[in-house]
Amino acid sequence: MSRQVFLYDPPDRFVAGTVGLPGRRTFFLQASSRGRVTSVALEKAQVSALAERIDELLDEVVRRTGGNSPVPAVAPMDVTDTAPLDAPVEEEFRVGTMALAWDGEEQRMIVEAQALVELDADSEDDLAEAEERLLQDEENGPPMLRVRLSGAQARAFAKRALDVVNAGRPPCPLCSLPLDPEGHVCPRQNGYRRGA
Repeated sequence: MSRQVFLYDPPDRFVAGTVGLPGRRTFFLQASSRGRVTSVALEKAQVSALAERIDELLDEVVRRTGGNSPVPAVAPMDVTDTAPLDAPVEEEFRVGTMALAWDGEEQRMIVEAQALVELDADSEDDLAEAEERLLQDEENGPPMLRVRLSGAQARAFAKRALDVVNAGRPPCPLCSLPLDPEGHVCPRQNGYRRGA
């Protein structure tokens, strides 16, 4: 079966968002264009890492071009998107690996999110070889979401993604672990349960 690639070049919208209550949220990347919507699930840490890496890559583009690229230093207000995910949110796949690149000719950020795949490997060498095969753009690879963004769109995505990640449960002032609405067993209080 040939690889399914969900291509958005460019998307009308590309955002990170959640479904569910804090502490039980499911994180999604969602791309949409002309009535077509693709949602892929991923972990909170993946959203955070993606947003941070996008900002770092954009900062590097600005630095290398001496500020002469169409990449804004911060997310422009006119492309800020605070709307919820488009409903219904239907998961196409769960993200395993992600990749970023900057296309200098087109002045576009390329974001790829590839489906999680179980690797059959007996040794570390076999595992490394299997992982390398996954990163190749093979015809029979796992499903992939590929999005091409302007510098402004990429900055806006990164800002929103970090806001979404940080909008979860507040941290305990003593141990910094997330507080649950039902209470919190704080290791700094020898397990004493305190309210949120």
